[in-house]
Amino acid sequence: MSIPFNIPPCTGDEIKYIQEVINNRKISGDGDFTKRCSKWMEARFNAQKILLTTSGTTALDMALLLCDLQPGDEVILPSFTFSSTATAAVLAGARLVFVDVRPDTMNIDEKKIEAALTDKTKAIIVVHYAGVACEMDTILDIARRHNLKVIEDAAQGIMSTYKGRPLGTIGDFGCFSFHETKNYSMGEGGALVINDDTYNLRAEILREKGTNRSAFFRGEVDKYTWVDFGDSYLPSELNAAYLWGQLLHAEEILKNRVDSWSFYKNELQFLENAGKVELPYVPTDCEHNGHMFYLKLENLNGRTKFIDYMRKHGIYCVFHYVPLHSAPAGRKYGRFAGEDIYTTKESERLVRLPLYYGLTEQDREKVVYRLKSYFS
Repeated sequence: MSIPFNIPPCTGDEIKYIQEVINNRKISGDGDFTKRCSKWMEARFNAQKILLTTSGTTALDMALLLCDLQPGDEVILPSFTFSSTATAAVLAGARLVFVDVRPDTMNIDEKKIEAALTDKTKAIIVVHYAGVACEMDTILDIARRHNLKVIEDAAQGIMSTYKGRPLGTIGDFGCFSFHETKNYSMGEGGALVINDDTYNLRAEILREKGTNRSAFFRGEVDKYTWVDFGDSYLPSELNAAYLWGQLLHAEEILKNRVDSWSFYKNELQFLENAGKVELPYVPTDCEHNGHMFYLKLENLNGRTKFIDYMRKHGIYCVFHYVPLHSAPAGRKYGRFAGEDIYTTKESERLVRLPLYYGLTEQDREKVVYRLKSYFS
């Protein structure tokens, strides 16, 4: 009997809301369910404005395009992230400058950002890895002193906080993902958090194929037309209805995932105490969302052996990102600032355990039993 790494979340209400969309004969974007989801998140996170998008990637695309980057401008980001973080900056015309991570959280090392700045730097993208916040006070201070935009890649960070503030609402823009691997899903989807209302109208135009269609539906113009550059970033109402069925159970899903995370942490702490593994670290000022539980083994070879052992026993554990600066596109579009002390070394040691909404107590006990057997 296999235990998969991930099962997409489903609360049981999704079909009811999808059927409602079909019955209403309104399945394209920006219908009632899209509005419900946006308003729910704006209220839950005390956010100025949130727009649903087709993916976390397109939310990042919008954020970087709204930063008005020019050819030759540079964007600071970690190399330990998914390609979407980088491609959004490349799409906007920027060069990538990769910065090393902190080994404790796998987030960008805030102490190494300033040394990577040049007169061409225009923005910093922070990635809240595993739903644990970056050191935002330090990063915001750097951005303020150097007049830089801050984009939060909070694809893994919805419902997490930093000093009580929801991730995604702290920088200039925040980006969520509702991919099937995330805590809340619409299959493919995302959201852009806009924390400065001066960007609201332009973001709507960018999202609506360059038209002022949103203003038209609010009655602010008598007809809508093409007014600026844009693309189509609206998700289908069918996707939004699926997400709505999960947002209504958001606290339940959060608690379920955090409970599984805490179970792993408590059961495996003795292995860290014995020096056999390293477990996730959550700084005091941060509250996480139970997005991911990972171990760090001694090296790449040890990780490979561990993954093979677990899979032979029907438990699917997986590694994570290959550092972007080592990839062909990373070398083409960017450079690594300073020394790669931790990014590659730590990424090769990291392995993720099964964790998803609805992971049974029996299955997580099996994971822990096998893991203990391996290390014994």
